[in-house]
Amino acid sequence: MSRQPRAILWDMDGTLVDTEPYWMAAETALVESFGGSWTHEDALQLVGNGLIDSAIILQQAGVDMDAEAIISLLTDGVQEALRTQGVPFRPGARELLQDLKSAGIPTGLVTMSLRRMALSVVDLIEFDAFDIVVAGDDVIHPKPHPEPYLHAASLLEIDIAEAVVIEDSPTGLRAGIASGAVALGVPHIVSLDDVGAHELWPTLDGRTAADLIELFDRKTSMTGATR
Repeated sequence: MSRQPRAILWDMDGTLVDTEPYWMAAETALVESFGGSWTHEDALQLVGNGLIDSAIILQQAGVDMDAEAIISLLTDGVQEALRTQGVPFRPGARELLQDLKSAGIPTGLVTMSLRRMALSVVDLIEFDAFDIVVAGDDVIHPKPHPEPYLHAASLLEIDIAEAVVIEDSPTGLRAGIASGAVALGVPHIVSLDDVGAHELWPTLDGRTAADLIELFDRKTSMTGATR
């Protein structure tokens, strides 16, 4: 019988929802409002980053605002885009969440976005998708530090080694790997080659709870661990 993970922990931006274009548009408008320029390559530096780290990079690009004000302004911009343009769920993500719910496997959302941003996305899912939410303002150390995932495990009262983390960025994957979880990479905007994911899937489309159970069982069996 397959060993089943006790939780699946999801990143949000780029993994659950394709909000990266919204973030990039908000960053570009902000930098240009201070007379600077912000390229696609500049924006890629921020994918998966903690918000304070991103704010510092934007300050270096000429944004003359304190970090907290930058974070609040960008979050407002992305939330407005979500309200007016809709929530673009990544292929297969909502369906996989629904299947995990049906299978009785707990789920957590672990994002470096602000809690108000995370909850606005969660509220737009038509079922009770997540058991817990950990956001950027809930932790001291952002990804790639393992604290966000370790905090999620503590809220769920599990050992992090009993969880699978799903991430789309190198920063997020490093956090998942460092935490001790089984780390699954689903690349989106940036490559995840050579980051060290336990496995890479090109998409979540067509994937089910059974696929995640099989992945967890196979990877934990390979390490000789007993869960």
